[in-house]
Amino acid sequence: MKGTSRLIRLWATVSFILTFGTVFFLFIYVFCKGAGAVSWEFLTQGPKGAVLGTEGGILPAIVGSLLYTAIAVLFAGVLGFGTALYQVFYCRCRQVSGTISLIMQCMAGVPSIVMGLFGYSLLVLALGWGKCLLAGGITQGIMILPFIEVRAEKAFREVDGGLLAASWAMGVSRSYTIRRIVLPQAGGQLVSAVILGGCYAMGAAAPLIFTGAVIFSRVPTDLMQPAMALPYHLYILLTQGTSPANAYATAFIMMLLVLISNAIATLLTWRKLQ
Repeated sequence: MKGTSRLIRLWATVSFILTFGTVFFLFIYVFCKGAGAVSWEFLTQGPKGAVLGTEGGILPAIVGSLLYTAIAVLFAGVLGFGTALYQVFYCRCRQVSGTISLIMQCMAGVPSIVMGLFGYSLLVLALGWGKCLLAGGITQGIMILPFIEVRAEKAFREVDGGLLAASWAMGVSRSYTIRRIVLPQAGGQLVSAVILGGCYAMGAAAPLIFTGAVIFSRVPTDLMQPAMALPYHLYILLTQGTSPANAYATAFIMMLLVLISNAIATLLTWRKLQ
């Protein structure tokens, strides 16, 4: 038994060291390669150059990524929270609940490129929206919907059962209980789920290739306009192979945005648990 315990402890320790070391090395490597190209002009100008992206900056891509992500988390948050509330507090049929869970599991396994093809077929072609912010954001929202729904459902199921039982016993309505007890209790985890879902959406290029992202555009002023996005811009820079410094700088900015968002999500969850 002692030998088995030591083996499991060694396995866990080595796995942690390798995981942390890989992530740390990746971040430091990208930082060292790209930090030298990051400047105020890089963050506040659009791409320029005879080969686009070799000069100028990535401001339209930063703004575009933030707008795509905002649309995605709004769409997925509304549907995901509503579905999770129904699953936990309203659904009384095992078959229906099992079907919803199965659908979410299947959606979670669909490749992002397939989501992009679906968004292109439905939103861009069938509805006639063309490539635009709204089509790209909704496609990303569909992609992260199961991610948010599963975490929201978990948060709702972890609400103190004693408080819920006391509320039901006093005849308080279900909707009032959800507003006054459930949502405040689960608020930190819900915000964390939305932020982490947004991080997932921000780093996905495949759904945007077909639905909204373009090689170059100015900062968008309308939801029906196409827009640049950081992951797609990074893909273009890498495939051109003419500006590796700007490519690494773009990757560094994208990783920094994701890192800050993850830190905020972790802080909110930690404060809720105190």
